[in-house]
Amino acid sequence: MRPLRALLLLVALLASSPIRAEILIVTSNRSGPIELTRDQAEKLYLGRSSTFSDGTPASLVDLPNGQVRDEFYLKLTGKNPAQIQAYWSRLVFTGRALPPKEARSLAEARQWLTDTPNLIGYLDRNEPTTGMRILLRLP
Repeated sequence: MRPLRALLLLVALLASSPIRAEILIVTSNRSGPIELTRDQAEKLYLGRSSTFSDGTPASLVDLPNGQVRDEFYLKLTGKNPAQIQAYWSRLVFTGRALPPKEARSLAEARQWLTDTPNLIGYLDRNEPTTGMRILLRLP
């Protein structure tokens, strides 16, 4: 009976842990020829850069608070939600940078990403990317 309990506990723990999915960094099909490396994406999303490698100004969108956003920052920067919040609070307080514009919903973020050239954002791999071009994949 004990091995069965242990097995059931293990299954319950595995089922309750979040499933890590691939995150896509995307832009509108209306954007110019943007190339984005992981390092450039990290610099943009940490306010260390505000332009693409060719000097074109970049605009960023954040998804609302939630699992995809948390996973995106963890995969891209290695920072958890509390660390990202503290990081951006310091940057804003010192006047060095403004955080990405936060969408109120996934639908709003998708609409902005489809309609706005040179805006980059991120989506879960399972979200359709119609009208968007994938710039980078974060496994």
